[in-house]
Amino acid sequence: MSNDSPRKEVLHTSIWQENAEPDNPFVASRCYCSGYDVFGDVLPNATWFEYLYLLFKLEKPQSWQAELFEKIAIAIANPGIRSHAVRAAMNAGAGGSTSASALMASLAVGAGSLGGAREVLLCVSRWAKCKQDISVWIDLQNSNQQTEVDSWPEIEHVPGFDPNGVSCSTPVKQLLELCAAYKQAKNTQWLRENRSQLEKSTKMPLTMTGVVSSVMHDIGFTPEQSEMLYLILMLPGAAVHALEQKELGYKKYPFFLDKMTVEYKG
Repeated sequence: MSNDSPRKEVLHTSIWQENAEPDNPFVASRCYCSGYDVFGDVLPNATWFEYLYLLFKLEKPQSWQAELFEKIAIAIANPGIRSHAVRAAMNAGAGGSTSASALMASLAVGAGSLGGAREVLLCVSRWAKCKQDISVWIDLQNSNQQTEVDSWPEIEHVPGFDPNGVSCSTPVKQLLELCAAYKQAKNTQWLRENRSQLEKSTKMPLTMTGVVSSVMHDIGFTPEQSEMLYLILMLPGAAVHALEQKELGYKKYPFFLDKMTVEYKG
């Protein structure tokens, strides 16, 4: 018997299953996500955030989980023009770069440990470690040292808190209040109740990444899943601002040094 027969390649996944069309093995006739028929069942009945949750967790979310997921997605969909990640996309747009380049620029900047996706991962990891023990939170904040070898530079501030901030911003407090109103969001409720003490301990105000991380932990996402989702969910704002600046052109783009003025034309 010949040993030269082609090897059968097998792709291992518990997320996705496809059945090929009878007349074309390169396209699917049925697609299943964790056993759910995507086009026959999920598409007609599910929301975007129910499906996104299913993709990541391989189970259907409870209604409160899907609602909270959507709330934080709205909160971070456009980090705003003060965000370095959005500014990176705007720079690319004003310079005439491609759409993919603008988004990649935003992802590169928004991936970091200062208001970025890596900070979200670190925050969710702390929730798993500290739970709702204020003394553990304070001890860890005071030491603020990474205990594992990491390819990322050591973070220079307490994750979830703003080293340059003076007080907790209004949008952060609004998001925290809204999400803590869900009775199932026990960790986010605890964060609301202990925010002042944590801010006093760190001498820094709570940030959007801090609130988003507590909600991510409440609805069941791992640190790695939370990091990836944060990168995905922040892109709409980067996209629209890049498109806008591309249309306006570089001559109207304010390459400022130490301050900027926002002019809104509704």
